[in-house]
Amino acid sequence: MDVHMRRSRITITLETNLLKQVDQIIDKKRIRNRSHAIEYILSQHTQSKVHTAVILAGGRGTNLRPYTYEIPKPMLPVKGTPILEHLIYELKKNDVTDIIIAISYLGHKIKEYFGNGEKFGVNIQYSEEQENLLTGGALLKIKSKLQNDTFFVIHGDILTNMSFREFVQFHKNQGSVATVALATSDKPTEFGQIILQGTRLKKFYPNTEKSGMKSLLVHSGIYAFEPAIFKYFPKDKKRFALEDVIRNLIEDQNVSGFVFEGKWFDVGDPKDYERAIKEFKR
Repeated sequence: MDVHMRRSRITITLETNLLKQVDQIIDKKRIRNRSHAIEYILSQHTQSKVHTAVILAGGRGTNLRPYTYEIPKPMLPVKGTPILEHLIYELKKNDVTDIIIAISYLGHKIKEYFGNGEKFGVNIQYSEEQENLLTGGALLKIKSKLQNDTFFVIHGDILTNMSFREFVQFHKNQGSVATVALATSDKPTEFGQIILQGTRLKKFYPNTEKSGMKSLLVHSGIYAFEPAIFKYFPKDKKRFALEDVIRNLIEDQNVSGFVFEGKWFDVGDPKDYERAIKEFKR
């Protein structure tokens, strides 16, 4: 819950068995008491939902060769199921059923497996790249499909059990153009490190800069965007990274950070892939 939201005191009467069910979700950590539990339940019911996600699945996965010579990285199996299928399952569980998958290298294997998404209970469209547009360029290519409402963007090699419902609730409460989901890591220099000031992103150190340890908070590869995000894209480029856009948003103080609890794996190299296979549970 956003502690800065204005609150009003009310008195309500609930049926005893219903109240017992409310009490069952109080864990003294995330849900502190009855008042918090009732507020949580109401917010889950009334919050604005996000139904659209873009999954960026066009990378070559060079760090995972030889596996990725024949299998696109998002299709590598964990517990016998492709990474991308785990991700789609989590999205569907959170009412995200309109999915656009940006594909390139070996993308036909992703299309053959998932098709239009019907057998997975979702609707899948594809955006095919003939050249490597990077993450920002891949998103720009499908701008026309994303100009009506809030949407998620997710790297296709991510495994997580993060609550996308709580993520979007936080994003809406912040009122920023973008929110980045942040995980914690004991090896943060291997990822993009984030400095937070309150709930706003203050600094972003991409892992490519080798800037040393700055924070235990890392960029998870998961975003919530408003359609206004495209105003921050470069005017004269079709190939650029979303990380550069995030830096522009930081300068404009218009990007928030959502620190979540739960499992998160970025399957970027054999060591991370091995850890995901051993530790991930759906």
